[in-house]
Amino acid sequence: MTDIFRILIQFATVLFAISIHESAHAWTADKFGDPTARLQGRVTLNPIPHIDLIGTIIFPLILAIVGAPVFGWAKPVMVNPYNLRNRRRDSMFVSAAGPAANIMVALGVIVLLAIFQQPILLSSSASIVFLMKIATNLLLINIFLAVFNLIPIPPLDGSGILEGLLKGEALAMFEKIKPYGFLILLAIIYTHVLDVIANFIFTILFKLFPFLIFIMMKAGAVS
Repeated sequence: MTDIFRILIQFATVLFAISIHESAHAWTADKFGDPTARLQGRVTLNPIPHIDLIGTIIFPLILAIVGAPVFGWAKPVMVNPYNLRNRRRDSMFVSAAGPAANIMVALGVIVLLAIFQQPILLSSSASIVFLMKIATNLLLINIFLAVFNLIPIPPLDGSGILEGLLKGEALAMFEKIKPYGFLILLAIIYTHVLDVIANFIFTILFKLFPFLIFIMMKAGAVS
């Protein structure tokens, strides 16, 4: 039963993190003049409109079952750049909105854990431990999803931000690299570069908020 609860918690928090991420893209695009995603029902925290069978259901469940770090992806939010008021600038904001939303959720969880850290650490209640597992999973998954998507390689959000910043020859070179983005991304995953990035991020996180180590240990998120 413990494994079943762990899988359910991880799967539910992935659904929430992905829904936050995609709805932020859709909401931002609408605010900058493109209603395409809003008209498709993507400005919502309901995960159903965002679900991609492989990326949102099958892949995260497999990772949860084998005990690997859980993440996934959703259906891409459709954006018509020609509807945006300032195509180059606004596309950057739309790309950044998803990771920014995940970071805001992670910061919100940190604030709540900071406020209630004493009762959390002193309590032996099973319900408190259950809530801690939810909170720590929300924190970890939202941070990982944000950091992963900020990698400046197509089709990730970081590439949209980088593309808006580049000009001239640098932009032309980036356009040539774009068709090979998925292959580059596979190489990064295969060579465990993501593990190095994640370890660096969480080292900084634990230095800034050392109480998180004790909470995560109690929740069983770290050992």
